[in-house]
Amino acid sequence: MSMENKPILQTLGPDIWIVDGPPIEFYKIPFQTRMTVIRLQNGDLFLHSPIQYNPELAKALEALGRIRHLVSPNWIHYAYIAEWADAYPEAIAWASPNVRERARKQAVDVRFDRDLQDNAEPEWEDDLEQLIVHGSKVHTEVVFFHKRSSVLVLTDLIENMPSKTLPLWIRPLAWAAGILAPNGKMPIDIWFSFSGNRDKLRKALTRMLEWKPETVVLAHGDILRENAPQRLREGFRNLAPCGHGH
Repeated sequence: MSMENKPILQTLGPDIWIVDGPPIEFYKIPFQTRMTVIRLQNGDLFLHSPIQYNPELAKALEALGRIRHLVSPNWIHYAYIAEWADAYPEAIAWASPNVRERARKQAVDVRFDRDLQDNAEPEWEDDLEQLIVHGSKVHTEVVFFHKRSSVLVLTDLIENMPSKTLPLWIRPLAWAAGILAPNGKMPIDIWFSFSGNRDKLRKALTRMLEWKPETVVLAHGDILRENAPQRLREGFRNLAPCGHGH
């Protein structure tokens, strides 16, 4: 792996880091990959949407804590869990809703040990809040909030891609989908998949705002660091939270 592509741990706050990995192609479009790493109070590491395994990165993570939880936050973020599970057989691989079926359809050999629930698992309830965003016909995502750093961790519910990271031919499509930085939002296809069920999305957004996030991590694109609650509402296409009208 060349120096330019070498994954680097970036500190986001106390006990939370991100690592950007090599891009992955999805429908011929290059998407950057990003893993969020959280150190729990007991020293265990929670790897959200693991990027491609490499020994140097694993060594850097081992210096932070014990690699224990390998987390698929949604049905399309699971590609590298098997690589990490092979390297750390004692780690627990956590499945998001529908990810097992997706992996089977894609003929990806991955073993999941446990299923993520609609509230924080006992293993990390002191450190994290958690909820499943229901209501979409295609996209169910588990979101997490790290209490100590006030960081909300999303995956694909908002994308905020700098145009310079995208091929020229994709940029107009990304603009039409509403995912260009600095005003990236929920991709239009995901937004429409909540049609008829926006009340469930509104309920999830309300809970996220109640956590009072100061930073919002996204898997694809620039992190939301300023005015996080306002950007979160805008990212959910100005959907009004519960109790704020429609």
